[in-house]
This record gives sequence, C-alpha cells and structure tokens, in this order.
Amino acid sequence: MTKKKILLAEDNSTLSLLLKFRLEKEGYELLIAKDGNEAISFIISENPDLILTDIMMPFVSGLEVISHLRLKLNLDTPVIVFSSAGQEEMVLKAFNLGANDFMAKPFSPNELVIRVKRLLM
Repeated sequence: MTKKKILLAEDNSTLSLLLKFRLEKEGYELLIAKDGNEAISFIISENPDLILTDIMMPFVSGLEVISHLRLKLNLDTPVIVFSSAGQEEMVLKAFNLGANDFMAKPFSPNELVIRVKRLLM
C-alpha cells in the first residue's frame, strides 16, 4: 500500500518538524513547504492526498493556497487550516474558499492526527 502524501505549509520550522515526526509515525509521507509559493509548487508536482496549511505565511497566504487549489487547479483535495487565535474572519474566509477543517493554534498533534485520519478515510 502506498503511503498517503500530506503537504504541510507552515512557516514555523519547529512546528513543522514536530508535525512531520508525529504524522510520519502514523505512516504518512510528509512534504513541507515554508510558504504558500512552495505549497502551490508541491500541489502541482506531488498531488498530495491532504493539505495542512497555516493561514498566515510569507509571500502567499494559506487563503491564496486554498483559492489556487479550488479555483485554478479545480482540485477537491481535503484542506485543514491552522490559525492563531483571534482570526475568526480569516477562518470564515478559508471555509468559504473550500477548507474542510480548522484548528486553532496551539493545538494537539494527537487531535490533528485524528482529524487527518478522518479526512483520508
């Protein structure tokens, strides 16, 4: 069975490494993008099974990544967005653009694993 590929778009390298370790332990293959531009490149070249993206990133935001995925590439890849507290408006925008789930930072990696599994069933 091939591993499910997850793209993580997150500019915080400490969080990226923690999530990479935790998700690889569950048997997923992880691709890490440091910003939205890298995320879009990975989506085109790697066609991940799931996308985890922070809303606030340098250059291209998580919202722009979702918009590109849904409108330009016309893909229905599941997306979970992360956001720091107090960004309700951004979160609503993310859902309007087609995000499937949302987690407020800081969040539990174990909870993330459960949400990932649910979307990849």
